[in-house]
Amino acid sequence: MDSGIELTFWITAGAILLLLVCSAFFSGSETALTAASRGKLRALADKGSRGAQRALTITEDNERLIGSVLLGNNLVNILATSLTTSLFTALFGDSGVALATLVMTLLVLIFAEVLPKTYAITNAEAAASSVAAPIAICIRVFSPVVSAVRLLVRAVLRVFGVRIDPDSHILAVREEIAGALHLGHSEGIVEKEDRDRILGALDLSDRTVEEIMLHRSRIETINADDSPQDILTHCLKSNHTRIPVFQDEPENIIGILHAKDLLRSIYSLRQVDTPRSEALKDFKLSDVMMQPYFVPETTTLDEQMRQFLRLKTHFALVVDEYGSLQGLITLEDILEEIVGEITDEHDPAAPEEIVRKGSDGQYIVDGAMTIRDLNRAMEWTLPDEEANTIAGLVIHEAQMIPTVGQVFAFHGFRFEVTARKDNRITRLKIRPLPPPLL
Repeated sequence: MDSGIELTFWITAGAILLLLVCSAFFSGSETALTAASRGKLRALADKGSRGAQRALTITEDNERLIGSVLLGNNLVNILATSLTTSLFTALFGDSGVALATLVMTLLVLIFAEVLPKTYAITNAEAAASSVAAPIAICIRVFSPVVSAVRLLVRAVLRVFGVRIDPDSHILAVREEIAGALHLGHSEGIVEKEDRDRILGALDLSDRTVEEIMLHRSRIETINADDSPQDILTHCLKSNHTRIPVFQDEPENIIGILHAKDLLRSIYSLRQVDTPRSEALKDFKLSDVMMQPYFVPETTTLDEQMRQFLRLKTHFALVVDEYGSLQGLITLEDILEEIVGEITDEHDPAAPEEIVRKGSDGQYIVDGAMTIRDLNRAMEWTLPDEEANTIAGLVIHEAQMIPTVGQVFAFHGFRFEVTARKDNRITRLKIRPLPPPLL
């Protein structure tokens, strides 16, 4: 091999090596920028990382980013393969083509694909911050070609009826968080309680007050026409601080009575030597009760919580589109959707377990229990689109009001009605059904 041929050999080999390095750079950059968490990059950018800020900027348009990286990667791979084929053909003749294919496949696979991508996945945020600046230059350089390719691709997809929304995201942020929480819980990294709290907070904007309100049939009220003595006795025996006041009929709410306001008023009316019955004669309920606060049943929990905080109150009556009373909701009810059941020393005693397992292996459930609470407690997936409570789900599926002893099977579960009061199902037995045989 003379000196001219030897020089050409080493120049070509050096060019192939350089192109393999470029290929590794493009492959690793693609993996790093797509695998990096935008949340972590934002945290790094807030701490002053210019690389993280550049990575955030270039990943805003994933289509342009991927197009530029793939264009660069394919250019260097094809050029490296062509040079290798030319070099091996000159050295080994016609057999050099097959040998070049084998050698380049191994080199590209190991050093330009697996190795850089493994590193990029392991250190996604750090790698993305490091490569952001050169990749940004590549995007600007390849921008005309990438734009033309983008138009061509969309035209071809449109022929097959596929339309791309440039503003759409492949995966919504909420779904990404929820998926990460479920995955973390399944792997034992995230506790069930922590997962439920975060998911509960995320769900507030998708759920309405109708789903968690206390139904009007269970609301404790005071008759405005009762005597002051009866009203005082009612408030002293009640577990609640705020009690709706009705007139003529239970659904005609005219005010809200706060126990503290009632006691302050009675205390101010009573003199040292005045009998209680005499002092109560001057008591007027209208002087102490507050104006009721009504909200539509379609209000989202997120919006209702904001309204509670803005108005500095946490008690509202829920009405339907016709203005009829449907139930009541408190700020505590919304917070319970995030942190779970909140009780104090005045709350009525509740069973330690909201779902009890019977001796026959079936689960005994209160009919008024919400489907969401049951799913969270048992890790089930019963649908809650058509009904809010377990009893409502059974009635919806059965298309009738079942009698005690009736059994139904749907959504992979067996439901047995064990108690009923009037037209309400008050208790059921539920057990999962075995999966069907394939």
